[in-house]
Amino acid sequence: MGFNMYILVIMVSPTPIQYGSWLKSPLRSELGSIELAGALKNVKGIDPKSMRTLEKYALIFIQSGRGNYIDENGIKHRFKAGDALLIFPEIAHSYGPNEGSDWEQIYIVFTGPQFEFLRQSDLLMPTSPVWHLEPIEYWRRRLEAIVTASTLQTNTESLGAIGRFISLLIDMSASHSEAKRTSQEAWLHESKRLLSEPSKKGWLHPKETARRVGLSYENFRKLFTKNTGESPGQFQKRRRIEHACSLIYHSSHSFKELAEEHGFCDVFHFSKVFTQVMGESPSVYRKRLNGR
Repeated sequence: MGFNMYILVIMVSPTPIQYGSWLKSPLRSELGSIELAGALKNVKGIDPKSMRTLEKYALIFIQSGRGNYIDENGIKHRFKAGDALLIFPEIAHSYGPNEGSDWEQIYIVFTGPQFEFLRQSDLLMPTSPVWHLEPIEYWRRRLEAIVTASTLQTNTESLGAIGRFISLLIDMSASHSEAKRTSQEAWLHESKRLLSEPSKKGWLHPKETARRVGLSYENFRKLFTKNTGESPGQFQKRRRIEHACSLIYHSSHSFKELAEEHGFCDVFHFSKVFTQVMGESPSVYRKRLNGR
């Protein structure tokens, strides 16, 4: 029974390394196998016009350089030091350094039932072929230790190497997910802050908010809605009304002043939106606060 193989590409900063093959023969066990492993420098990339489809999975760890990744699913990524590219056997792909750029890479080719299980469990996903990992040197050393410790290549050592590699893939996925989550939280927090607070020039339009957090408006709107359950416009409308509620409670602003201050075209529009959000009109809200 044959098994597919994966390729993982990781971009990292330059460090001393032994170039050439690290394995004299494959490391094979019941869990799977590592077919090839080693390090290369300044190899030619794969031409995007002639994408390659592999029968195996592999891990390629780039010591230095920048480049581009593209596959037949339309996924494009400008990779850099610290990026890990998972390349799946049935997916045509290409990757390589930018023109005139040097790069160094570690590669590990692998296959087996446990890697198929990781894919079925969505730990290895074709829709998410790029991981970013820090600190770079830490991950490089762990990759190198997988095969360099297995000098005799006995069944026990092979099993240990495969086990270490599986553990490493899981740790890589978890590290990338945590970093992505933290980055997402920062982006979302900043977006909410910009939409929730009036500036000296008034309330920031959602399109300007998208620009400030580095996203196209359409992508920003979709991501914001997915993460909060409401569109940027709906979120800001609610925050504007909540802000107005605070002023109604703490000040004697007229409804006309409140409408102008919170970006509504007139009192009628302000009252309509206020009622939609609060379930009662501004005048009823003010009377209730005053105990009338």
